[in-house]
Formats: sequence, C-alpha cells, structure tokens
Amino acid sequence: MTDYRTLRVALLGAGAVGSQVAALLRRHADELADRAEARLELAGIAVRDVDAPREADLPRELFTTDAETLIVGSDIVIELMGGIEPARTYILQALNSGADVVTANKALLATHGSEIFDAADQVGASVYYEAAAAGAIPIIRPLRDSLAGDRVVRIMGIVNGTTNYILDRMDTEGAEFADVLADAQALGYAEADPTADVEGYDAAQKAAILASLAFHTSVPLDAVHREGITQVDKAMMDAARHAGYVIKLLAVCERLTTDAATEAISVRVYPALVPRTHPLASVHGANNAVFVQAEAAGNLMFYGAGAGGVQTASAVLGDVVSAARRHIAGGVGVGESTRANLPVVPIGHVTTRYQITLEVDDRPGVLATVAGILSDGRVSVATLEQTVVAEANGHPGVARLVIGTHRAREQDLSETVERLAASGVVERVVSVLRVEGD
Repeated sequence: MTDYRTLRVALLGAGAVGSQVAALLRRHADELADRAEARLELAGIAVRDVDAPREADLPRELFTTDAETLIVGSDIVIELMGGIEPARTYILQALNSGADVVTANKALLATHGSEIFDAADQVGASVYYEAAAAGAIPIIRPLRDSLAGDRVVRIMGIVNGTTNYILDRMDTEGAEFADVLADAQALGYAEADPTADVEGYDAAQKAAILASLAFHTSVPLDAVHREGITQVDKAMMDAARHAGYVIKLLAVCERLTTDAATEAISVRVYPALVPRTHPLASVHGANNAVFVQAEAAGNLMFYGAGAGGVQTASAVLGDVVSAARRHIAGGVGVGESTRANLPVVPIGHVTTRYQITLEVDDRPGVLATVAGILSDGRVSVATLEQTVVAEANGHPGVARLVIGTHRAREQDLSETVERLAASGVVERVVSVLRVEGD
C-alpha cells in the first residue's frame, strides 16, 4: 500500500447525505487515497444528538456534539448540516483555521455566498459546492472551469426534483396536484412542509448560485423572481398537452440588453410551457436537468439525479478529492470570479411569450374587444383557439379563449393581462403561463 500523507476530514451533519458520505469515506478509503494521493481520515462527525438513528452503520465514537473542537486541526471540513446558522459560523471558522470547505448548503451560499468566498480568498482557501445546485449532476465545475473561457448566454434548468416529480405525474397520469403532493411526501421526495419546493424557494436559491457562476456576477437571492406551482391544475395540464407542451418549473438565467443598450442579467423561477420536442420536456420523475447555451460551445445539457443521499454524496466526495489534491499540490485556493458586476434587472425587462387562457362572454364583439386590448398593450397574437364551454336555453354562454402571444416585454404582457381581467367582456383569467424553449 502506498504511503500517502494523511489529511484529517471533519464532517458536520449526519443526515441522509452526511451518513452516506461518512460510510463511503470509510468503505472506499483505499480507492479515494489513490485518487487524491492522500489518505482521507474521517476525524469525527459533529451532530446535535450522538444517539439519534442514522441511515448508515457508523461507529459511535466518531460522533461528537463539539463541532468547534472538531473543526480545529482539520484539513477539510464537510458541512452538510443545512440552514444558515450555525453552518455559516462553522464554515467561517473552518476557513479561518486554514481548512478547505465542502458544502451542499444552497440556502447558505445563496444568501451569504459573497461573505464566505471573500473569507476563503483572504486566507487562500477554497470552497467546493458541486452538490449545492443539482445534486449529483456535475454542473458547478463546468460553469466555473470548463466554460470559463466561453460566454454563457442562457441557462434554463429543472433544478428541483420534488416539483418535477409532481408535474410529471400530473402530465403523464392526469393526476391532481394535491394527490401527487401527498404521494411525494409519503415517498420522501417532499417534506411535511413542502413550501420550499412547491413555492419555488429551493429552485430560486439554486438559480442564484448558477447565475453567479455563469455570469461572474454576485446575484443576491432577493433579485431572483420566484413563482411556485401551487396554481397548476389538471385543466392547465390538459390544455398544455393539447397544445403540444408540458409544464415544468424552470430556473432561467440569461444575459440581456437593457433599454440603455447596456448588458444585464435576469434570474427567474416559474412554471412554464416547454415544447414536447425540447430536451427538458423528457426529464421525468425526480430527475433534474440543466440546459446551457454558450456562444462558442453551443447547447449543452446536464442530466441526472437531483437529490438523494447516495447520489448527492457522490458530488460531495468528488469535491473532497479535489480539495485533497489541492492540499497535496500546495498553493492558494482558486477564488470565485464575480467581478463582472452586471446588474440584475427585474422580470419586467425580459421578453417572453405568454399563453393566456380566458373565459369570456360568448357574444358578438368580444373578440374585437380582446384584440383591441392586446393591440393597445403592444402584444400581438400568434395563435388563438376558441371553444364554447357553456350555453343556457339558447342564450349566449361562456367561451374559452386560449391566446398564444408573440414575444413581447414581460411588463407589457402582464399589464395587458391586468387590462383583460378588468374589461367587461372577460369573466375570468383562467391561467397565464410563459412559454420557454421554443
């Protein structure tokens, strides 16, 4: 056996991912040593309760409630606790003690990423976070390293497995939202409180991280436009299928040119219609996929498991090996490139397409009124489908209009929908969905 230098590894947290990381570190110690050219010694695991049940069989003597003592003297600190505090404090302590940090904490990086990366730069350490954006999918390194010499134009991704599982089953089985959500909770895909997933908070955190990397700009979480999927129902799914689309919760990050002819970026999360011919339409179950458009490289797609203990542990261990190699090679860590300082503009500045479904009075002149409101709002019609949904004793009933627009400014589109809702001919705005990927 090769006589490798030993690096001490501290693990903070032993949940579904942490337990798998610890087990794999021990089980594959010799293989990991050959890859890292260093023996990775699991120095200890900091937890709140040393007697709590774990998903992996680990020696009790590894566990401690004293995270601070464990961190001191460690070469690599793996943070898998989640949440903001005490994870933030422990990561800063680890960096200040000279350790490299590996984390999957998307919430922390989305809110305090700049502070953490600055702290790493000051001491010449590195922060690795491949597992923070899309589970096992290798997307952080390609954006940070492989595409560093290219110019990323747009990222469009499915980055939350829970919502994709829900929407996929609603599409393929015709199931209702509440029923599929209950199944997702029973299977462990969704938490007892699913708000972070179904309201788009989790996807927004990941979008902020991806945009920061792709556009070399620090993107604050509150600059990400966020909408969830709780308003998506079976009727919307049926209409999407009829029109040749599937509904996906998308994270969209893109470069654009402002009215002042300056470059800016937009970062947003919302349910959108995706053509069934687009690669993202075929992402099923709880899987994730990220579609990247770059000027030189062209279109790239990264696909795989977006969550899961052992899958995410794979990405974490990849980062641990990278950190170990850096320690052996020596030198300062590679910092994050966020010096472009591009402004993040509100969603009203982007151009997109809408599919607007209305219920209107079924009588002469209504279509002319609707067309006039669209024209006044600088919105042109690409497609129009009308069906009568109710009649009573020969009297005019209610018609349903499905209007597909051409591309227009988001602000013009949303204001036009507001005017339609307030008009005397529209009984109800049934749904408004953006169209992406066409």
